Amino acid sequence: MDARRSTRTLLAGLATAALLAGSAGAASAADASPGAKPAGDGARALCKRAPKVDQRIDRALKRLDAGKARRGSVARLQQRVDNAKKAGHTEIATFLQGRLDTRESLKKDLEQRKKDLAGVKTWCAKNDGGNKDSAK
Repeated sequence: MDARRSTRTLLAGLATAALLAGSAGAASAADASPGAKPAGDGARALCKRAPKVDQRIDRALKRLDAGKARRGSVARLQQRVDNAKKAGHTEIATFLQGRLDTRESLKKDLEQRKKDLAGVKTWCAKNDGGNKDSAK
């Protein structure tokens, strides 16, 4: 008798779960009605922040391109790697070389972002700072 009761309870639970899943699907379909406004891609906010992002990228690139006297520059880190190799500190040179590789990669990434940001600025100028409705 206990086996039949647990089977009935299991079946009733499954039926309830199926019923709830079906109603949740209908509710989400109702939310996606054609008159609903899309969530947006944040174009307006990006257009507003673009000048500050551009300044930040310029400042970082300026630091990376600076000479050996500037902390954070590629040239200074390269000098440290060379000094460690001359002194025979291979472990230190290996560690610093990893940092140098990362910093050079960062420089390439920032240069690419600068190019991409120029495209964003052009788009923003053509689309009223992201305020135009793209669905028209």
